[in-house]
Amino acid sequence: MLEAVFMIPKNATVKTPDITSKSQRLMLEQGLIRQAGNGTFHVLPILQRSLQKAINLIDRHMEAAGSQKLTMPLLTSAELWKKSGRLGPNNGATPTELLQTTDRHGKVQILGPTHEESITSLLAAVAPVSYRQFPLRLYQISTKFRDEMKPRFGLMRAKEFLMKDLYTFDVDRAGCEQTYREVNEAYEKLFREVGVPFVKVAGDCGTMGGSLSHEYHFPSEVGEDELIKCHRCGMHTNAELLQTLTERCKNCSGSETLERQAGIEVAHAFILEDRYTRALGATCLQPNGKPTALQMGCFGIGVTRLIAASIEVLSSEKEIRWPAVLAPYRVCIITPKAGSKEESQASSLVDRLYNDLQMIRNSQGEIIVDDRTQLTIGKRLLDARKMGYPVIVVVGAKAIGDGELLEVHNLITETEHDLSYGDTLAAVAATVLSNANSTPLTEQHKHGSNQVARKL
Repeated sequence: MLEAVFMIPKNATVKTPDITSKSQRLMLEQGLIRQAGNGTFHVLPILQRSLQKAINLIDRHMEAAGSQKLTMPLLTSAELWKKSGRLGPNNGATPTELLQTTDRHGKVQILGPTHEESITSLLAAVAPVSYRQFPLRLYQISTKFRDEMKPRFGLMRAKEFLMKDLYTFDVDRAGCEQTYREVNEAYEKLFREVGVPFVKVAGDCGTMGGSLSHEYHFPSEVGEDELIKCHRCGMHTNAELLQTLTERCKNCSGSETLERQAGIEVAHAFILEDRYTRALGATCLQPNGKPTALQMGCFGIGVTRLIAASIEVLSSEKEIRWPAVLAPYRVCIITPKAGSKEESQASSLVDRLYNDLQMIRNSQGEIIVDDRTQLTIGKRLLDARKMGYPVIVVVGAKAIGDGELLEVHNLITETEHDLSYGDTLAAVAATVLSNANSTPLTEQHKHGSNQVARKL
């Protein structure tokens, strides 16, 4: 893979008044995103690779949790929202962040921020289903919409974003709670693999309804949620759940001062009980032959927000740092400058290096060559560090001659070494294999579900 000609658009530097977060500024300046409108963005080719890696990662963990993937329409009939109670009669009490459209026949459609009504209507269309078909876990990864009054922080709070939404259906509350525990375990495994520090806190059910909710946050000073923790009893909650602000824990009446920190919410889990299934008629046949409303849960992960929040937490003010599993490329090779004495002698070395690196496990398709030879090695090295490629290999003057030394920059360990050709391959292999759980984009997705596929 060669460095894209238009990787970094001209005039990509953002004026200070337009910047609302570090991640937004870095992503704009490095040509990862380009603003299309107020709260909407183009995802450019380099970031698209990271986005696909995030999707693959989520797919793997969701399939391991017995979930099946589907795609639902982006548009949901407003009539379904009225049946569920989230939209009042005659479109009254419309949530302020809800985007709607009216077709030529006067039918109102919702541009879904979530799809509880849509998935439940699908189950209702084939109801009642035998209890033997459950638990049923269905998810999608698709574009969602929210009419933000003041979009900010780039991809972290946009009007249009990519989200994974999983919907689960069980025959009773005990089964629903078991599913809730299993999906939350899958979430914790997923976020541990991402590697960004995270906290799980009790959350507010809000307009979603239901009886139980947890949120996953990346602690960050730009986070819009206040998280509270009691070190005595372990209570960890979103401040929204506390009726009054206090410096003492009401859960254990401890005397210790509560710890407060800001967090960026990247995922949310709910037990919805039968709020949607009863209203929309999604039922199952119990062993006694009687239909009862299904017990439902929903579990979301903001995919574009996950990437932006990771960059926000891990990066410096000048250089992007990625979770290893989400880096767009794992290795960047920088070639000699055009017209230099090294250029002609090093061309065969660059080709050999590229091919040998491709042979390393988990590295196929993960090597990018910065062949913008009109630029100096120093300028391209600076660009590669700003982009945050985990390993940068410079083929410079030291690579010519008997020594054949390559300059290896490891941004994960923040180290720089001059290594022989063989030691360079070994060093790259060690770095890449330490993140062996991530799947290169060139490998076909082969992960199977642990649960037998359920047919509707």
